[in-house]
Amino acid sequence: MNALFEGLRELRRYPSAMAGLVVIVGFVAMALYAVLAIPYGTALELWRGGDHWRQHPINARPSWTNWFRAEDLPTTLRVAADDANAVVSQFEGATLRTVAIDLDYEYRTFPSELNLFVEARYESLQPFVRLTWKTPDGRAIPLGARRIERNERISISQDQALERRLGLVPQVGLLADPASEGAPRALPGRYRIELEAVLFEPDSTVSATLVSYGRVHGMAGTDHQRRDLMVALLWGTPIALAFGLIAAIGTTLATLVIAAAGVWFGGWLDSLIQRITEVNMILPVLPILVMVGTLYSTSIWIMLGVVVTFGVFSGSIKMYRAMLLPIREAAYIEAARVYGASNTRMILRYMIPRVLPVLIPSFVTLVPGFVFLEASLAVLGLGDPQLPTWGKIMNDAQTESALYNGYYYWVLSPATLLMLTGLGFAMLGFALDRVFNPRLRAI
Repeated sequence: MNALFEGLRELRRYPSAMAGLVVIVGFVAMALYAVLAIPYGTALELWRGGDHWRQHPINARPSWTNWFRAEDLPTTLRVAADDANAVVSQFEGATLRTVAIDLDYEYRTFPSELNLFVEARYESLQPFVRLTWKTPDGRAIPLGARRIERNERISISQDQALERRLGLVPQVGLLADPASEGAPRALPGRYRIELEAVLFEPDSTVSATLVSYGRVHGMAGTDHQRRDLMVALLWGTPIALAFGLIAAIGTTLATLVIAAAGVWFGGWLDSLIQRITEVNMILPVLPILVMVGTLYSTSIWIMLGVVVTFGVFSGSIKMYRAMLLPIREAAYIEAARVYGASNTRMILRYMIPRVLPVLIPSFVTLVPGFVFLEASLAVLGLGDPQLPTWGKIMNDAQTESALYNGYYYWVLSPATLLMLTGLGFAMLGFALDRVFNPRLRAI
């Protein structure tokens, strides 16, 4: 153990090790933040999409991309109706309630969508509403009239009748500057939707929220289902680290114990372990995992169990056996045998600790390999369908042809995190190898 702590103290001499530690600590902090800020159940519910993301834009780029643009792309704007200044009048047993929704739009490019979310409270008679769009230069454009359900989304952008009247898609035609020449340009200023609601019941009410969907959103952007990719990027971190660490620890410790048992007992047990290892070494793990995911289950725990099972009888057993054979013949092992130490104590207390310092570098470098394996399965469509992971993001991006459509952020964000994970563990592992392997220190 003293040699282990001495070696860890020597890491300070290697800048690459310090850089790798910084990267790993950053990922651990990111994983802790994800678990604490977004509980597991909430993360799964958010990743399923649906109503949670209906006020998010589709395929919006990250907000930080505006730093590299001469002209900012619009962000998402949400404006609720000004109920406090509503105008109410009575006529023929009904109530006319007029409210305004003011949208301050300061961009020269157009939003991706315009939607009006209306909530109505009534017993049996639906309210009737009439909508009018007013521009900063004084134009009034009727948006039509309709009866309203209790929770209704009025998709202004998909109003084909309005599109025919304007000659442009609604989110462009409603905000276009009449004075612009050539390609349409948005007219900055205050826009207003006037909502005139006819209420047929005394306690009936109508409230509305206008959403101008941006072309950029959040730190990670959104996907084709309006989901915020930051949820998967954050939660993909603890999933990736947990998968990599559990697989690396499980395979390393199990392999070491099995190799030590084979060396200590020898005979038929050692021969059996070596034959199983040789058979296992020629088996292709990835095709087997694909077969398990296709025919049985894509659960991450099933995949982890298969990975650990095949990783136990890997080629490392032969390396560990070669390291443990001289230790079995050491004088202190013979002394322990004379005073009657049990087989379990001989293996776990006297043999395995002698090789642990040398195995730490290989353990560290194993972690990113398992992280990449989990991501590879997800990219192939064999990831856990419930979990938001880096590989799942890339699988969705591949399915939706993200690169072809110019959504580079969709692929680059998870790919960058995967590369940083590999880089951090590799820099730390190679430095540890130089610390614990004296033959490499002079290289």
